[in-house]
Amino acid sequence: MLRVSPTTVLGDRVSDTELALHLFVRNPHQFGGIILKGPGPVRDAMVAFAQEALAKRGPVARIPVNIDSERLLGGLDLSATLAAGRGVMRSGLLNDCSGGVVILPMAERIPRDIAAHIAQAMDGRKLAAILLDDSVDGDEAPPPVLTERIAFHCDMSELRQFDGAASPTALHSAALTDMQLVGLVNTASALGIGSARASIFAHKAAHAHAEFHGRAAANDDDLTAAVRLVLAPRATQFPPDAPPEPESDPPPDQPDSDPGDDEERQVEDMDLEDILLEAAAAAIPKNILDQINGTAKGKGKGQAGRSGQKQKSAQRGRPLGARPGVPGHGRKLALIDSLRAAAPWQSMRRAAAAANDLRKIHIRKSDLRVRHYEQRRESLTIFAVDASGSSALSRLAEAKGAVEMMLAQAYVKRSQVALIAFRQNGAEILLPPTRSLTRARRALAALPGGGGTPLAAGLQAAQHMAETAMRGGQTPTIAILTDGKANVRTDGTANRELAMAEAQQAAKSLAQSGVQCIVIDISPRPRVEAAELAEALNGRYLPLPQAQSTAMVAAIESIGG
Repeated sequence: MLRVSPTTVLGDRVSDTELALHLFVRNPHQFGGIILKGPGPVRDAMVAFAQEALAKRGPVARIPVNIDSERLLGGLDLSATLAAGRGVMRSGLLNDCSGGVVILPMAERIPRDIAAHIAQAMDGRKLAAILLDDSVDGDEAPPPVLTERIAFHCDMSELRQFDGAASPTALHSAALTDMQLVGLVNTASALGIGSARASIFAHKAAHAHAEFHGRAAANDDDLTAAVRLVLAPRATQFPPDAPPEPESDPPPDQPDSDPGDDEERQVEDMDLEDILLEAAAAAIPKNILDQINGTAKGKGKGQAGRSGQKQKSAQRGRPLGARPGVPGHGRKLALIDSLRAAAPWQSMRRAAAAANDLRKIHIRKSDLRVRHYEQRRESLTIFAVDASGSSALSRLAEAKGAVEMMLAQAYVKRSQVALIAFRQNGAEILLPPTRSLTRARRALAALPGGGGTPLAAGLQAAQHMAETAMRGGQTPTIAILTDGKANVRTDGTANRELAMAEAQQAAKSLAQSGVQCIVIDISPRPRVEAAELAEALNGRYLPLPQAQSTAMVAAIESIGG
């Protein structure tokens, strides 16, 4: 019969982080690495502890986030090559750390190509990694190619102190039974984890946890620890509810029975998989719970109030290394990389040069390298507001509140907002793209209302502004506040049927442009016209009869989530 205590089932998230670090330090290559999310002195102390302990077993080195492939993988030693007159190669950082551990500060900013090289080294060179994740709002995250190969994902937000002393225990060769292995795999499946690496890491964690406590065979405490440390942070869904047990006659009363004995007996009667699922459900981190519940802010391109899409740049941004190219038109020469490309050919070029050619270095056009950068596009939220009808004033008041709230975040989120009102005979840009709060308030104060609904004109004006923003390097998002009804055509004439047809056509054109759209239904009751408009836009539909500024901002920020 299985035995487990309630405290074991609930676990301790704070001590789990320390436990994961101790298990990783004892055998880093078995677990691939550990992710420590959240900066602070406690994490610094944990990294220093791990670095000191791991240095006794092999090389430990930090890899800066701006490292290039040549320094990482090795290549031509330029200074030695120029001095010797022949090609001299030097070893890369990954080769130097083979059999050891690398520490990756700001792991959420590691370029994909560098992450791929590190992942390849982890697969073939017995290399482990400590990822220091400093992301705050979930806009960035360490590359999945690395997180997939790392057993422990630890959130440091709840850890206030770290005791580096681990209890010394005699190690035994602990083993897991087939039933225990099946229990771990089924638990991973119930949590929606599709990767086989997670189950393998959980097996190793249970094995190491038993050895850590001096046990010759793994028990339920070791399995629940593995579930908490490895599987719970990877959960993508809640475990399904167990089917209700058939009703049976209550057992006869036992005289002089202790309530504590009944509780212990119930725990003992629990199935192994139920114990593991209960432990996993209690240990799922809060940020994972928010994502499962759909309450976390989504991430992706085109979100209002968030950073825009990434784009290549020749002038500014995060360095991406050097590539073949000719300087000019804003492109900057990468001198060292150009010399490194030319160095292997110097002997041949000197031999082929004319006798009166006394140049020490022969550079060809094909040797030239230029710098490349990556930067994020600025995001732009365009509010297209239906300002018609008797209730326009109340809608516009909510739009004003939402625009002002978006502007308050513009300085820190690199975003802009714009406002378009459509009423009477056409659409009018009341607020061009701006992050100026003073200018926005001045424009919003004179926001008019009333008249018919030229919905097609509003959509066309929003599309024109969005396409202009995209050509300028911005990532636009359009939020349309309307009930979906149109009664004024683009030429200003009143015809409900033709106006609706024009609005549908304008919506389809906007959808083809690829701009992210959201339709916020602000009618007293949700209307089918607004839902059909959202479908034509290939966008999201949110019925908000009592639209409030805060709810509107939250809805727009959830686009793409």
